Amino acid sequence: MREGRRGANVGPMSFAFAYRIREDVPRSDLRDLDRVALTAAAVSDDGDTVAAGTEGTIVSVYNDGEAYTVEFAEPPGTLATVEPAGLRLVERAAA
Repeated sequence: MREGRRGANVGPMSFAFAYRIREDVPRSDLRDLDRVALTAAAVSDDGDTVAAGTEGTIVSVYNDGEAYTVEFAEPPGTLATVEPAGLRLVERAAA
């Protein structure tokens, strides 16, 4: 045990506490089926590099916009998980 603020004994940092720190990552209002473009190169789930400026479609939203799975046409069926800062909206999906 270590002594925390105000003299309280505190154990090692918990996973829940570490996750709360990560929640400070800004989220965006992008949603499923929005057309987006990469603002920087990204690595696909298969390890391929997808160039900045490449357009794709959001197919999954994680934790209310903490990250997105984007499908790209080239190479065919390429998927990449991208944080909001790595994307810009091209076209909003129909509601």
